[in-house]
Order: sequence, then C-alpha cells, then structure tokens
Amino acid sequence: MWTLPEATEIARPNQKDDEGGALVAGDCGSKKIQELHNYKDELPVQDTHHDVQTLDKTIASLETELSAARTLQESLLNGSPVAEEFKVSESIVRRKYRMVIGINTAFSSRKRRDSIRYTWMPRGEQRKKLEEEKGIIIRFVIGHSAISGGIIDRAIEAEDRKHGDFMKIDHVEGYLALSGKTKTYFATAVSLWDADFYVKVDDDVHVNIATLGQILSKHAWKPRVYIGCMKSGPVLSEKGVRYYEPEHWKFGEPGNKYFRHATGQLYAISKDLATYISINKHVLHKYINEDVSLGSWFLGLDAEHIDEKRLCCGTPPDCEWKAQAGNICAASFDWRCSGICNSEGRIWEVHNKCAEGESALWNSTL
Repeated sequence: MWTLPEATEIARPNQKDDEGGALVAGDCGSKKIQELHNYKDELPVQDTHHDVQTLDKTIASLETELSAARTLQESLLNGSPVAEEFKVSESIVRRKYRMVIGINTAFSSRKRRDSIRYTWMPRGEQRKKLEEEKGIIIRFVIGHSAISGGIIDRAIEAEDRKHGDFMKIDHVEGYLALSGKTKTYFATAVSLWDADFYVKVDDDVHVNIATLGQILSKHAWKPRVYIGCMKSGPVLSEKGVRYYEPEHWKFGEPGNKYFRHATGQLYAISKDLATYISINKHVLHKYINEDVSLGSWFLGLDAEHIDEKRLCCGTPPDCEWKAQAGNICAASFDWRCSGICNSEGRIWEVHNKCAEGESALWNSTL
C-alpha cells in the first residue's frame, strides 16, 4: 500500500519560521518587502547629508559673526576708536558684495592716494554707486601711529573727512610690520563686509577694476581660493640685503627657495580663507616679508593656488600692447620698483595707455 509523504515543506503564506521570524511566503512578496526596507534605510542617509550641508553653512555664518564680535571687543578693550562701519556692521553683513579692495597705504603717501583717486578709483558718489550697483568696496587701509591721536593721525582723519575712503584698522604703522597689517586688514574686512573675495593691493599699482572682477568671478563658486602671480624666490640669508629673511634657517640649506606664494603687489583670497585668518589671527606666524607670511598661512589648508599673470603686468609698453591685443591687464607695475616707479606722476601715463575705460566698469556684469 502506498503511503503519502509528510507535508513538511508546504509553504504557509504570511507565517513566520521558527528561527528568524522572516516571512517565508512566495518570492514576489519577499522581494517587495525587502525593497521597502532598503528604501526606508536610505531615507535617513539622504536626510543626514542634507542636514550636514545645512549645518556647515550655519557654522560658517556663525564663525563670521563671532569674528566680527571679537574684533569689535578687542577695539573696545584696547581703547581704539571704533570705525563707523563697525557700528552698522549688523546691517552691512546682510548685504552680499562681490569684492573688497583694500589699498595698503602709509601716512606719508598722500600724493599716491590722490593719484589713485584721480585715475582708477571712483570718488565720492561714484564710489558709493560702485558699492550699491556692483557690490565693490574700495578703501585705503591705514593703521595708527605709536602715539594714537597724534598729529599724523589727525591728518589722516582730516583727509578721511574730505574723501570718506579710509578703512582704519587697529594696527601700529611701520614697514617692518606689514605682515601684521595684512592679517589685521583681512580680519577686519571680513567682519565688516560679507564678500566673495578680499583683495589687497599696494598704493603704487594701477588696477582695472572691471577686469579684476571678471577674473575673480570665474572662481566665485570655489570655497578656498588664493589668487595672484605665484612666485618662488630665493631665501636671502645675508644681513643688510633687501628682503633679508631673519628666519632663513627654517627653509633648509642655504640657497633654497621659498614655497610658492603670490607676489605682494596684488592678490585676492576668498571669504573662507579670510575667515580662517580672522579666527586664527593670534596664532598665525608672521615672517618679515608680508607675501611670504600670507602664503605660509595657507600651506596646510585645502586651498587652491591660482597663478594669474594678468595681475602682474608691466607698465607701458607691456600693458599697452596687451590692451591693444584685447588682453587687458588687471594690475600693472614695475618689477624693479615693486610698484610703479615714481607712481605719483607715472600712474597717469599707465592709466592713459592701459586703462580699460570707465564704461567697462559700469557695463560689466560681475
């Protein structure tokens, strides 16, 4: 007589097995349920990525505000005069600017400043229009004398009342203190204005503002950018020579070169790098040469170095020939003088032959 086999392997829909509690129904139902579980698992990951990005932006904004508060607090504690920009910084921060151009100047450089005011830098209402319509801030950057409030400081105050184009920072002026001045400039500028780029230029350099803005605009989407004419000169260890480096031993054997960095006549950094300087200004080392100091601050960062030769053209005929060829320079100076030689008079020649034209600035879309 035939006997029926035991029904030990009959599938029972919607019934759990004894060990894992998993469904043992047909394959179709199991796959759909598994896909649902996978989808639910992915949702928290996607939300987490979005939350992290939002948090990063919030932290960056808070760091900028904290830096501004620290700078203001230090000015108050040190008894330094608080610039008008600080008093309205809360409203200024809400406005986004394309770039801040800080023109490094000295007490004795009145003629240089006037030559710039009457060549490449807009004055008065035109300068205010530039800020409002193009988002470009331009200021002469000056500190104070060792005895704050002296006759030299009062002369600057009188000049500022006339032109209103100074950015006064908490820094004691002096040629050998340029690294400290540069650090204070960036820290102060990023606390006053929310800009894509912060530019430093010497007061004996000719600048085409629209061309400079167009160059920087190409890199506006990048977070950490350091733009200039990159160089790597020798480390000079002999006392008495120009650009002598007292800390030459840090760069290895005699005859070694510096790491690559932007030449000091004009360079630009993005907001993230300016914020980094502001937050860490008390621990950033200052070398004797300002451009070397700035380059050293970015060595350990994930920052992009951009070598832009239109930021270091020569004076006529160099910039003139390039302008005629349609390759307008953003900045022009004489290498042998580290600026335009006798700039008070010769900057007019450079402007007449190498300027981009006033219409270029107002018609530009930065």
